[in-house]
Amino acid sequence: MKLQIILIFSVYLVLNSVLTQTIDSNLVNNNVERTIDLTSQLAKVSIKITLKNSGTQPIKNFLLYENPKEKGILAYIIAKDTSKQTLQIDVQGKQRRIHLQNPLLSGKTTIVNVEYVLAKSLEPYPAKITQRERQLVRFITTQHFYSPYATTEDKTTFKLSSRNIESYTKVKPVSQNDQLLTYGPNKNVEPLSEVDVLVHFENNSPFLTVTNLVRTIEVSHWGNIAIEEHIDLLHTGAQLKGSFSRYEYQRDSNSGLASIKSFKTILPASASDAYYRDNNGNISTSHMKIKRDAVELDLRPRFPLFGGWKTQYTLGYNVPSYEYLFHSGDEYLLKMRLIDHIFDDMLVDRVTTTIILPEGSTNLNLKTPYPVKRHPDTLHYTYLDMKGRPVVSFSKEFLVENHIQDFELSYNFPRLLMLQEPLLVFGALYILFLVIIVYVRLDFSITKEKKE
Repeated sequence: MKLQIILIFSVYLVLNSVLTQTIDSNLVNNNVERTIDLTSQLAKVSIKITLKNSGTQPIKNFLLYENPKEKGILAYIIAKDTSKQTLQIDVQGKQRRIHLQNPLLSGKTTIVNVEYVLAKSLEPYPAKITQRERQLVRFITTQHFYSPYATTEDKTTFKLSSRNIESYTKVKPVSQNDQLLTYGPNKNVEPLSEVDVLVHFENNSPFLTVTNLVRTIEVSHWGNIAIEEHIDLLHTGAQLKGSFSRYEYQRDSNSGLASIKSFKTILPASASDAYYRDNNGNISTSHMKIKRDAVELDLRPRFPLFGGWKTQYTLGYNVPSYEYLFHSGDEYLLKMRLIDHIFDDMLVDRVTTTIILPEGSTNLNLKTPYPVKRHPDTLHYTYLDMKGRPVVSFSKEFLVENHIQDFELSYNFPRLLMLQEPLLVFGALYILFLVIIVYVRLDFSITKEKKE
Protein backbone atom coordinates (compact mmCIF):
# COMPACT_ATOMS: atom_id res chain seq x y z
CA MET A 1 0.00 0.00 0.00
CA LYS A 2 2.79 2.39 0.88
CA LEU A 3 4.55 1.52 -2.38
CA GLN A 4 1.42 2.42 -4.37
CA ILE A 5 1.11 5.77 -2.57
CA ILE A 6 4.77 6.53 -3.27
CA LEU A 7 4.34 5.66 -6.95
CA ILE A 8 1.22 7.84 -7.29
CA PHE A 9 2.94 10.74 -5.55
CA SER A 10 6.03 10.43 -7.75
CA VAL A 11 3.90 10.38 -10.90
CA TYR A 12 2.11 13.50 -9.65
CA LEU A 13 5.41 15.26 -9.07
CA VAL A 14 6.65 14.33 -12.54
CA LEU A 15 3.47 15.55 -14.23
CA ASN A 16 3.47 18.71 -12.17
CA SER A 17 7.10 19.42 -13.04
CA VAL A 18 6.43 18.81 -16.75
CA LEU A 19 3.44 21.15 -16.63
CA THR A 20 5.38 23.89 -14.91
CA GLN A 21 8.18 23.54 -17.43
CA THR A 22 5.84 23.89 -20.39
CA ILE A 23 4.49 27.24 -19.16
CA ASP A 24 7.33 29.72 -19.46
CA SER A 25 6.72 32.64 -17.11
CA ASN A 26 9.20 34.74 -19.08
CA LEU A 27 6.85 34.81 -22.06
CA VAL A 28 4.39 37.71 -22.04
CA ASN A 29 1.48 38.61 -24.31
CA ASN A 30 2.58 42.19 -24.90
CA ASN A 31 -0.55 43.00 -26.90
CA VAL A 32 -3.54 40.93 -28.02
CA GLU A 33 -6.19 42.00 -30.52
CA ARG A 34 -9.03 39.49 -30.77
CA THR A 35 -11.81 39.72 -33.37
CA ILE A 36 -14.82 37.39 -33.21
CA ASP A 37 -16.92 37.34 -36.39
CA LEU A 38 -20.52 36.28 -35.62
CA THR A 39 -22.13 37.39 -38.88
CA SER A 40 -22.94 33.81 -39.97
CA GLN A 41 -23.71 30.47 -38.33
CA LEU A 42 -19.99 30.03 -37.58
CA ALA A 43 -17.86 31.81 -35.01
CA LYS A 44 -14.67 32.90 -36.79
CA VAL A 45 -12.03 34.02 -34.32
CA SER A 46 -8.94 35.94 -35.39
CA ILE A 47 -6.25 36.74 -32.79
CA LYS A 48 -3.20 38.92 -33.32
CA ILE A 49 -0.72 38.12 -30.55
CA THR A 50 2.42 40.16 -29.90
CA LEU A 51 4.74 37.95 -27.86
CA LYS A 52 7.63 39.28 -25.82
CA ASN A 53 10.49 37.34 -24.30
CA SER A 54 11.30 38.95 -20.96
CA GLY A 55 13.74 36.20 -19.97
CA THR A 56 17.32 35.45 -20.94
CA GLN A 57 16.89 32.19 -22.90
CA PRO A 58 15.47 31.93 -26.45
CA ILE A 59 11.90 30.69 -26.73
CA LYS A 60 11.01 28.29 -29.54
CA ASN A 61 7.30 27.71 -28.91
CA PHE A 62 4.32 28.77 -26.81
CA LEU A 63 1.02 27.33 -25.60
CA LEU A 64 -2.45 28.23 -26.82
CA TYR A 65 -5.26 27.15 -24.48
CA GLU A 66 -8.80 26.24 -25.52
CA ASN A 67 -11.25 28.80 -24.18
CA PRO A 68 -13.45 26.96 -21.63
CA LYS A 69 -16.41 29.29 -22.22
CA GLU A 70 -16.56 28.96 -25.99
CA LYS A 71 -18.89 26.00 -26.34
CA GLY A 72 -18.73 24.44 -29.77
CA ILE A 73 -16.64 22.30 -32.07
CA LEU A 74 -13.23 23.47 -33.20
CA ALA A 75 -13.49 22.81 -36.92
CA TYR A 76 -10.33 24.54 -38.12
CA ILE A 77 -7.27 26.29 -36.72
CA ILE A 78 -4.17 27.83 -38.30
CA ALA A 79 -1.30 30.01 -37.07
CA LYS A 80 0.95 32.25 -39.17
CA ASP A 81 3.78 34.65 -38.52
CA THR A 82 4.28 38.10 -40.04
CA SER A 83 5.80 36.58 -43.20
CA LYS A 84 2.59 34.54 -43.76
CA GLN A 85 4.45 31.32 -43.01
CA THR A 86 2.22 28.62 -41.53
CA LEU A 87 3.43 27.54 -38.11
CA GLN A 88 3.39 23.96 -36.83
CA ILE A 89 0.71 23.21 -34.23
CA ASP A 90 0.93 20.20 -31.89
CA VAL A 91 -2.26 19.14 -30.12
CA GLN A 92 -1.91 18.22 -26.45
CA GLY A 93 -5.43 17.62 -25.12
CA LYS A 94 -7.06 21.03 -24.76
CA GLN A 95 -3.71 22.72 -25.27
CA ARG A 96 -1.98 23.49 -28.55
CA ARG A 97 1.73 24.11 -28.78
CA ILE A 98 2.66 26.50 -31.58
CA HIS A 99 6.25 26.35 -32.83
CA LEU A 100 7.84 29.61 -33.94
CA GLN A 101 9.65 29.81 -37.25
CA ASN A 102 12.68 31.34 -35.51
CA PRO A 103 13.52 31.32 -31.78
CA LEU A 104 12.36 34.44 -29.94
CA LEU A 105 15.49 36.00 -28.44
CA SER A 106 15.71 37.75 -25.10
CA GLY A 107 13.99 41.16 -25.03
CA LYS A 108 12.57 40.71 -28.55
CA THR A 109 8.96 40.63 -29.73
CA THR A 110 7.21 38.77 -32.53
CA ILE A 111 3.68 38.72 -33.91
CA VAL A 112 1.66 35.54 -34.42
CA ASN A 113 -1.77 35.51 -36.08
CA VAL A 114 -4.07 32.68 -34.99
CA GLU A 115 -7.36 31.94 -36.72
CA TYR A 116 -9.88 29.28 -35.78
CA VAL A 117 -13.48 28.44 -36.60
CA LEU A 118 -16.04 27.20 -34.09
CA ALA A 119 -19.03 25.20 -35.34
CA LYS A 120 -22.34 24.97 -33.49
CA SER A 121 -21.26 27.62 -30.99
CA LEU A 122 -24.14 30.04 -31.67
CA GLU A 123 -27.17 28.96 -29.66
CA PRO A 124 -30.64 29.92 -30.97
CA TYR A 125 -32.39 31.62 -28.07
CA PRO A 126 -35.32 31.17 -27.93
CA ALA A 127 -34.98 27.70 -29.41
CA LYS A 128 -38.39 27.90 -31.15
CA ILE A 129 -39.92 30.83 -33.01
CA THR A 130 -43.05 31.43 -35.07
CA GLN A 131 -43.06 32.12 -38.78
CA ARG A 132 -43.10 35.89 -38.27
CA GLU A 133 -40.51 36.11 -35.48
CA ARG A 134 -36.87 36.98 -36.04
CA GLN A 135 -34.11 34.63 -34.99
CA LEU A 136 -32.04 35.49 -31.94
CA VAL A 137 -28.81 33.75 -30.96
CA ARG A 138 -26.33 34.06 -28.12
CA PHE A 139 -22.61 33.51 -27.83
CA ILE A 140 -20.52 33.12 -24.67
CA THR A 141 -16.79 33.67 -24.30
CA THR A 142 -14.37 35.40 -21.94
CA GLN A 143 -13.75 39.12 -21.81
CA HIS A 144 -10.00 38.60 -22.03
CA PHE A 145 -7.82 36.40 -24.18
CA TYR A 146 -7.64 33.07 -22.36
CA SER A 147 -3.93 32.37 -22.03
CA PRO A 148 -1.52 30.78 -19.53
CA TYR A 149 0.70 33.85 -19.89
CA ALA A 150 0.24 37.32 -18.45
CA THR A 151 -1.18 39.87 -20.89
CA THR A 152 -0.07 43.49 -20.85
CA GLU A 153 -2.95 44.77 -22.99
CA ASP A 154 -5.81 43.14 -24.87
CA LYS A 155 -8.96 44.08 -26.75
CA THR A 156 -11.89 42.00 -28.03
CA THR A 157 -14.18 43.09 -30.88
CA PHE A 158 -17.41 41.32 -31.87
CA LYS A 159 -18.66 41.63 -35.45
CA LEU A 160 -22.40 41.03 -35.34
CA SER A 161 -24.81 40.29 -38.17
CA SER A 162 -27.24 42.99 -36.99
CA ARG A 163 -27.24 46.12 -34.88
CA ASN A 164 -30.28 44.74 -33.04
CA ILE A 165 -28.68 43.56 -29.81
CA GLU A 166 -31.05 42.18 -27.20
CA SER A 167 -28.46 42.27 -24.43
CA TYR A 168 -24.76 41.97 -23.71
CA THR A 169 -22.56 41.78 -20.63
CA LYS A 170 -21.76 45.30 -19.51
CA VAL A 171 -18.22 44.94 -18.24
CA LYS A 172 -16.25 48.17 -18.51
CA PRO A 173 -14.67 49.28 -20.72
CA VAL A 174 -17.23 48.38 -23.44
CA SER A 175 -18.59 50.32 -26.42
CA GLN A 176 -21.00 49.71 -29.31
CA ASN A 177 -20.67 51.19 -32.78
CA ASP A 178 -23.33 50.00 -35.22
CA GLN A 179 -22.66 46.23 -35.61
CA LEU A 180 -19.39 46.29 -33.65
CA LEU A 181 -19.18 45.56 -29.94
CA THR A 182 -15.77 46.23 -28.36
CA TYR A 183 -14.44 45.23 -24.95
CA GLY A 184 -11.25 46.98 -23.91
CA PRO A 185 -8.52 47.88 -24.12
CA ASN A 186 -7.73 46.16 -20.82
CA LYS A 187 -4.44 46.50 -18.96
CA ASN A 188 -2.41 43.91 -17.04
CA VAL A 189 -4.61 40.83 -17.40
CA GLU A 190 -3.78 37.87 -15.20
CA PRO A 191 -3.16 34.42 -16.78
CA LEU A 192 -6.23 32.21 -17.31
CA SER A 193 -8.66 35.06 -16.59
CA GLU A 194 -12.29 33.84 -16.91
CA VAL A 195 -14.58 36.88 -16.88
CA ASP A 196 -17.69 35.74 -18.80
CA VAL A 197 -19.11 37.78 -21.66
CA LEU A 198 -22.49 36.96 -23.26
CA VAL A 199 -23.86 38.56 -26.42
CA HIS A 200 -27.53 38.05 -27.36
CA PHE A 201 -28.41 39.47 -30.78
CA GLU A 202 -30.41 39.02 -33.97
CA ASN A 203 -28.94 36.71 -36.59
CA ASN A 204 -31.10 35.69 -39.55
CA SER A 205 -28.21 34.18 -41.51
CA PRO A 206 -28.78 30.71 -43.01
CA PHE A 207 -28.11 28.10 -40.32
CA LEU A 208 -27.71 25.38 -42.92
CA THR A 209 -25.76 22.22 -42.14
CA VAL A 210 -24.80 19.32 -44.37
CA THR A 211 -25.38 16.39 -42.04
CA ASN A 212 -23.98 13.87 -44.51
CA LEU A 213 -22.19 14.22 -47.85
CA VAL A 214 -21.23 11.29 -50.08
CA ARG A 215 -18.92 12.47 -52.86
CA THR A 216 -18.09 10.05 -55.69
CA ILE A 217 -15.31 10.75 -58.21
CA GLU A 218 -15.10 8.37 -61.16
CA VAL A 219 -11.90 8.70 -63.18
CA SER A 220 -11.72 7.74 -66.85
CA HIS A 221 -8.58 7.78 -68.98
CA TRP A 222 -10.74 8.63 -71.97
CA GLY A 223 -10.83 12.32 -71.08
CA ASN A 224 -13.57 12.67 -68.47
CA ILE A 225 -14.02 12.70 -64.68
CA ALA A 226 -17.58 12.29 -63.38
CA ILE A 227 -18.45 13.78 -59.97
CA GLU A 228 -21.66 13.07 -58.08
CA GLU A 229 -22.64 14.29 -54.61
CA HIS A 230 -25.48 13.03 -52.41
CA ILE A 231 -26.21 15.74 -49.85
CA ASP A 232 -28.43 15.72 -46.74
CA LEU A 233 -29.33 19.24 -45.52
CA LEU A 234 -30.72 20.33 -42.16
CA HIS A 235 -31.75 23.78 -40.94
CA THR A 236 -30.13 23.95 -37.49
CA GLY A 237 -31.49 27.36 -36.49
CA ALA A 238 -34.43 28.12 -34.24
CA GLN A 239 -37.16 25.56 -34.89
CA LEU A 240 -40.50 26.60 -36.36
CA LYS A 241 -43.20 26.89 -33.72
CA GLY A 242 -46.73 26.33 -34.96
CA SER A 243 -47.97 25.63 -38.47
CA PHE A 244 -46.55 26.94 -41.75
CA SER A 245 -48.65 29.29 -43.89
CA ARG A 246 -47.65 29.38 -47.55
CA TYR A 247 -50.00 32.32 -48.19
CA GLU A 248 -48.46 34.46 -45.45
CA TYR A 249 -44.95 33.42 -46.52
CA GLN A 250 -45.51 34.68 -50.08
CA ARG A 251 -47.53 37.77 -49.11
CA ASP A 252 -45.35 39.21 -46.33
CA SER A 253 -41.64 39.83 -46.97
CA ASN A 254 -40.95 39.77 -43.21
CA SER A 255 -42.35 36.26 -42.89
CA GLY A 256 -39.75 33.57 -42.42
CA LEU A 257 -36.69 35.82 -42.20
CA ALA A 258 -34.52 32.95 -40.99
CA SER A 259 -35.83 30.46 -43.56
CA ILE A 260 -33.78 29.33 -46.54
CA LYS A 261 -35.30 29.72 -50.00
CA SER A 262 -32.18 29.05 -52.05
CA PHE A 263 -28.40 28.89 -51.85
CA LYS A 264 -25.49 29.15 -54.26
CA THR A 265 -23.11 26.32 -55.07
CA ILE A 266 -19.82 26.99 -56.85
CA LEU A 267 -18.52 24.42 -59.36
CA PRO A 268 -15.23 24.39 -61.30
CA ALA A 269 -15.14 26.60 -64.39
CA SER A 270 -14.85 23.56 -66.66
CA ALA A 271 -17.90 21.79 -65.18
CA SER A 272 -20.50 20.64 -67.71
CA ASP A 273 -23.65 18.49 -67.95
CA ALA A 274 -24.74 19.46 -64.43
CA TYR A 275 -27.90 17.87 -63.00
CA TYR A 276 -29.82 18.55 -59.79
CA ARG A 277 -32.49 16.17 -58.54
CA ASP A 278 -34.04 14.68 -55.43
CA ASN A 279 -36.05 11.54 -54.69
CA ASN A 280 -39.00 12.87 -56.71
CA GLY A 281 -36.92 13.55 -59.83
CA ASN A 282 -35.29 16.53 -61.49
CA ILE A 283 -35.67 19.93 -59.76
CA SER A 284 -36.27 22.57 -62.42
CA THR A 285 -36.27 25.60 -60.07
CA SER A 286 -32.52 26.07 -60.34
CA HIS A 287 -30.33 28.33 -62.44
CA MET A 288 -26.79 27.99 -63.74
CA LYS A 289 -24.58 30.98 -64.41
CA ILE A 290 -21.26 30.47 -66.20
CA LYS A 291 -18.51 32.86 -65.10
CA ARG A 292 -14.88 33.19 -66.14
CA ASP A 293 -13.43 31.27 -63.18
CA ALA A 294 -16.40 29.23 -61.94
CA VAL A 295 -19.87 27.89 -62.62
CA GLU A 296 -22.45 29.27 -60.20
CA LEU A 297 -25.54 27.21 -59.44
CA ASP A 298 -28.52 28.81 -57.73
CA LEU A 299 -30.16 25.80 -56.10
CA ARG A 300 -33.72 26.16 -54.84
CA PRO A 301 -35.26 23.28 -52.86
CA ARG A 302 -38.85 22.24 -53.53
CA PHE A 303 -39.93 23.96 -50.31
CA PRO A 304 -38.39 26.65 -48.04
CA LEU A 305 -36.39 25.31 -45.10
CA PHE A 306 -37.33 26.40 -41.59
CA GLY A 307 -35.62 25.44 -38.35
CA GLY A 308 -35.66 21.68 -37.87
CA TRP A 309 -36.63 21.01 -41.51
CA LYS A 310 -34.42 18.90 -43.75
CA THR A 311 -34.07 17.85 -47.36
CA GLN A 312 -31.73 15.83 -49.56
CA TYR A 313 -30.65 16.08 -53.16
CA THR A 314 -28.13 14.79 -55.70
CA LEU A 315 -25.81 17.04 -57.68
CA GLY A 316 -23.63 15.76 -60.50
CA TYR A 317 -21.40 17.13 -63.24
CA ASN A 318 -18.43 16.28 -65.49
CA VAL A 319 -15.00 17.87 -65.77
CA PRO A 320 -12.22 17.20 -68.32
CA SER A 321 -9.52 14.92 -66.97
CA TYR A 322 -6.59 16.90 -68.39
CA GLU A 323 -7.11 19.60 -65.72
CA TYR A 324 -6.81 17.19 -62.79
CA LEU A 325 -5.06 14.05 -64.05
CA PHE A 326 -1.32 14.09 -64.84
CA HIS A 327 0.91 11.25 -65.95
CA SER A 328 4.47 10.36 -66.85
CA GLY A 329 4.66 6.99 -68.56
CA ASP A 330 2.65 4.55 -66.47
CA GLU A 331 2.62 6.80 -63.36
CA TYR A 332 -0.52 8.88 -62.82
CA LEU A 333 -1.39 11.63 -60.34
CA LEU A 334 -4.94 12.77 -59.59
CA LYS A 335 -5.10 16.18 -57.91
CA MET A 336 -8.57 17.46 -57.00
CA ARG A 337 -10.43 19.23 -54.22
CA LEU A 338 -11.35 17.06 -51.30
CA ILE A 339 -14.59 19.04 -50.99
CA ASP A 340 -16.12 21.81 -53.08
CA HIS A 341 -18.00 24.98 -52.17
CA ILE A 342 -21.58 23.97 -51.32
CA PHE A 343 -22.86 27.29 -49.93
CA ASP A 344 -21.45 30.33 -48.15
CA ASP A 345 -20.25 29.75 -44.59
CA MET A 346 -20.93 26.06 -45.01
CA LEU A 347 -20.70 23.44 -42.29
CA VAL A 348 -20.40 19.75 -43.14
CA ASP A 349 -20.84 17.28 -40.29
CA ARG A 350 -19.41 14.36 -42.26
CA VAL A 351 -18.11 13.81 -45.78
CA THR A 352 -17.23 10.48 -47.36
CA THR A 353 -15.20 10.72 -50.56
CA THR A 354 -15.02 7.73 -52.91
CA ILE A 355 -12.60 7.65 -55.85
CA ILE A 356 -13.16 5.03 -58.56
CA LEU A 357 -10.03 4.44 -60.64
CA PRO A 358 -9.71 2.63 -63.98
CA GLU A 359 -9.44 -1.15 -63.89
CA GLY A 360 -5.84 -2.29 -63.57
CA SER A 361 -4.64 0.59 -61.38
CA THR A 362 -2.07 -0.44 -58.76
CA ASN A 363 0.25 1.06 -56.10
CA LEU A 364 -2.35 3.49 -54.75
CA ASN A 365 -0.92 6.29 -52.60
CA LEU A 366 -3.17 8.95 -51.07
CA LYS A 367 -1.99 12.30 -49.66
CA THR A 368 -4.47 14.64 -47.96
CA PRO A 369 -3.96 18.25 -46.76
CA TYR A 370 -5.23 17.32 -43.27
CA PRO A 371 -5.84 14.06 -41.38
CA VAL A 372 -8.72 11.89 -42.64
CA LYS A 373 -10.02 8.42 -41.85
CA ARG A 374 -8.95 6.02 -44.61
CA HIS A 375 -11.33 3.14 -45.33
CA PRO A 376 -10.29 -0.25 -46.77
CA ASP A 377 -9.91 -0.29 -50.54
CA THR A 378 -12.65 -2.11 -52.44
CA LEU A 379 -13.60 -2.98 -56.02
CA HIS A 380 -16.32 -1.49 -58.19
CA TYR A 381 -17.82 -3.41 -61.09
CA THR A 382 -19.39 -1.88 -64.14
CA TYR A 383 -19.72 -2.73 -67.83
CA LEU A 384 -16.72 -4.32 -69.61
CA ASP A 385 -14.94 -4.90 -66.29
CA MET A 386 -13.21 -8.22 -65.64
CA LYS A 387 -11.36 -7.80 -62.31
CA GLY A 388 -13.14 -4.70 -61.02
CA ARG A 389 -12.07 -1.10 -60.61
CA PRO A 390 -10.06 -0.10 -57.49
CA VAL A 391 -11.94 2.17 -55.11
CA VAL A 392 -10.25 4.49 -52.61
CA SER A 393 -12.49 6.00 -49.92
CA PHE A 394 -11.96 8.16 -46.85
CA SER A 395 -14.05 10.31 -44.53
CA LYS A 396 -13.70 13.47 -42.47
CA GLU A 397 -15.93 15.17 -39.88
CA PHE A 398 -16.71 18.85 -39.32
CA LEU A 399 -15.52 20.69 -42.40
CA VAL A 400 -15.84 24.37 -43.26
CA GLU A 401 -14.76 26.47 -46.23
CA ASN A 402 -11.15 26.46 -45.03
CA HIS A 403 -11.06 22.73 -45.77
CA ILE A 404 -11.52 23.30 -49.51
CA GLN A 405 -8.05 22.03 -50.37
CA ASP A 406 -6.55 19.56 -52.83
CA PHE A 407 -5.76 15.92 -52.21
CA GLU A 408 -3.30 13.89 -54.30
CA LEU A 409 -3.78 10.29 -55.36
CA SER A 410 -0.95 8.61 -57.26
CA TYR A 411 -1.17 5.21 -58.92
CA ASN A 412 0.33 3.08 -61.70
CA PHE A 413 -1.62 2.10 -64.79
CA PRO A 414 -0.16 0.23 -67.83
CA ARG A 415 -1.25 2.23 -70.84
CA LEU A 416 -1.70 -0.95 -72.89
CA LEU A 417 -4.72 -1.73 -70.69
CA MET A 418 -6.56 1.12 -72.39
CA LEU A 419 -6.99 -1.24 -75.33
CA GLN A 420 -8.87 -3.72 -73.15
CA GLU A 421 -12.33 -2.20 -73.52
CA PRO A 422 -12.11 -1.57 -77.32
CA LEU A 423 -10.84 -5.12 -77.81
CA LEU A 424 -13.67 -6.51 -75.68
CA VAL A 425 -16.22 -4.57 -77.72
CA PHE A 426 -14.60 -5.69 -80.97
CA GLY A 427 -14.47 -9.30 -79.78
CA ALA A 428 -18.11 -9.26 -78.70
CA LEU A 429 -19.24 -7.83 -82.05
CA TYR A 430 -17.06 -10.32 -83.93
CA ILE A 431 -18.59 -13.27 -82.06
CA LEU A 432 -22.09 -11.85 -82.57
CA PHE A 433 -21.62 -11.49 -86.34
CA LEU A 434 -20.02 -14.93 -86.52
CA VAL A 435 -23.02 -16.48 -84.77
CA ILE A 436 -25.39 -14.67 -87.13
CA ILE A 437 -23.46 -15.89 -90.18
CA VAL A 438 -23.51 -19.47 -88.94
CA TYR A 439 -27.16 -19.23 -87.97
CA VAL A 440 -28.39 -18.01 -91.36
CA ARG A 441 -26.43 -20.76 -93.12
CA LEU A 442 -27.82 -23.64 -91.05
CA ASP A 443 -30.92 -25.50 -92.17
CA PHE A 444 -33.23 -26.35 -89.27
CA SER A 445 -36.20 -27.64 -91.38
CA ILE A 446 -37.47 -31.19 -90.69
CA THR A 447 -38.29 -32.07 -94.30
CA LYS A 448 -36.65 -30.91 -97.46
CA GLU A 449 -38.63 -29.48 -100.32
CA LYS A 450 -38.48 -31.41 -103.61
CA LYS A 451 -36.86 -29.64 -106.48
CA GLU A 452 -38.97 -29.29 -109.61
